[in-house]
Amino acid sequence: MVEDEEHLLDAIKLNLELEGYRVSTAADGKKALKIFKEERFNLVILDVMIPEIDGFQVAETIRLQNTEVPIMFLTAKNSSEDRITGLRKGADDYLVKPFNLEELILRVGILVRRGMKGDDLKELNSYTIGDKTIYFNSFELHHADGAVTSLTKKETMLLKLLIERRNEAVSREQILETVWNYDVYPSTRTIDNFILTFRKYFEPDQKHPMYFHSIRGVGYKFTDNPQAS
Repeated sequence: MVEDEEHLLDAIKLNLELEGYRVSTAADGKKALKIFKEERFNLVILDVMIPEIDGFQVAETIRLQNTEVPIMFLTAKNSSEDRITGLRKGADDYLVKPFNLEELILRVGILVRRGMKGDDLKELNSYTIGDKTIYFNSFELHHADGAVTSLTKKETMLLKLLIERRNEAVSREQILETVWNYDVYPSTRTIDNFILTFRKYFEPDQKHPMYFHSIRGVGYKFTDNPQAS
């Protein structure tokens, strides 16, 4: 964890240690990069406004060395431009100060579990939901009766993102970064329409979805335990 406010650093460190985590700390970007090179981590938590080297540059440097370790920004910089910059630098999450401690601990848990999964889902070629199978490489949805539905590239990318993060809430910012790459800025309604389409494809009862959920104020979540290959 990299934070130059000593009291805040100590408080978060203590609470994370009470949850069973081992926490290394740094008060500036230069020391953070030195520690990162010397040890192996399951998560990096970064403030943006830190001495020596700012958090954005630290994240960018870490990403050049390691594309897998999850990075979370924990910062008072709360503009949309700051969030976009953080995500573009390689962050997986962005939490603004002041924050809820319980929310921070929950987000830490999600990121640590995700980081420990390694590359298992990166080469996901197909995924079965109910009696239908998605083939990501061919952009196709195969139905139980043999019918095939062609998927758009955006549909396929969003499906894959939600499935890779299954049982986790995926924020609108993460969807923007992964699916739209910030080329355009789809409204929440646009993303909702994709979710409605997925419900038409997969849900036995669209009014009471089993798989695709909208989480007000957070984002979207896919829930399932099917077969993947």
